[in-house]
Formats: sequence, structure tokens, C-alpha cells
Amino acid sequence: MNLPNLITVGRIFCVPFIVWAITVGQYQLAFWLFVIAGISDAVDGFLAKRLEAKSEFGAYLDPLADKALLMSIYVTLGIAGQVPLWLVIAVVSRDIMILGAVIVAWIVEKPIAIQPHIVSKLNTLAQILLVIVILASDAFAFDWRLISEGLVFAVAVLTGLSAAFYLAAWMRHMAA
Repeated sequence: MNLPNLITVGRIFCVPFIVWAITVGQYQLAFWLFVIAGISDAVDGFLAKRLEAKSEFGAYLDPLADKALLMSIYVTLGIAGQVPLWLVIAVVSRDIMILGAVIVAWIVEKPIAIQPHIVSKLNTLAQILLVIVILASDAFAFDWRLISEGLVFAVAVLTGLSAAFYLAAWMRHMAA
């Protein structure tokens, strides 16, 4: 356990507090905790490279922390009526599909290394921006409805494209 991994674990521990803050309407707290979680994601990656502290454990833990954070927030915002439920289903289903594909590949002894491509990185960025806009709108009484509607569309399109790219890569891998 190194410093970057401890920071990642800290991000995982932030998740229930962010979810709680959203459910009780403490949007400023949720916003700032989400900002801290985002900064911690950048810091742990920077430190892992700078301190030459990259590890196999960290390579698994970091994306797990990211998924736990985003999926939990999307489900919570969906239940709170802040994000359309169909979008929550799309975001969560994509991640479950990717996890299922990795597990199936592992079970049939054809492990696959997941390499995020540009569409997936853009998808994650759009997902994060949508959360920031929603939390900031509620926390600071901004009316960013047009921006959030545009981001809902972007997340929907990018989630679908990302799922298609991963599915195609998985099918090529399994056929090889």
C-alpha cells in the first residue's frame, strides 16, 4: 500500500458521504466532496508517476474507485430526479457490460486487457461535467438547464458509442 493507493482508497470512502449529501439535499457539501474526489484522482495518478509508485493493485483500484464514484452518484441523482432514469440505466448498464465481458473472458481463459479509447475518455469527461453542473446548479442556485440538457445528450451518445467500441473489441478478442 503506497501513498497513491491510499489516496484512491480515500476517494472510495468519499462515495457514501457524497451519496448521503445528495439524498439529504446538502448539494454544496456533495459538490465540494465531488471536487475533492476529482482532485484526488488527478493527484494519485500524478504521484504514482512522479514517485514511481505504480502498482498492479493501483491499476485495478483506481478505475474501481472511479466507477464506484460515478455509478453511485448517477444512481443517486437518478433516484432524486436530477438525472433521467434512462440515462442512469445506460451508464450503469455499460459498466456492467464491460465488467461482464472481462469476467467471461477471464472464465474462458482468454483474459483481456481493457485499454480505454478516446470515446471512453470523452464519455467519462462528459459524465463528470454533468455531475458538476447538476450539483453546482443545486448548490449555488445556478440555472444551467440548457447546459445540463446538452450534457445529458452528450453522455447518452458517448455512452452508447463507448459500449459499442468495447463490445466490438471484446468480440474481436474472443474470436481470435
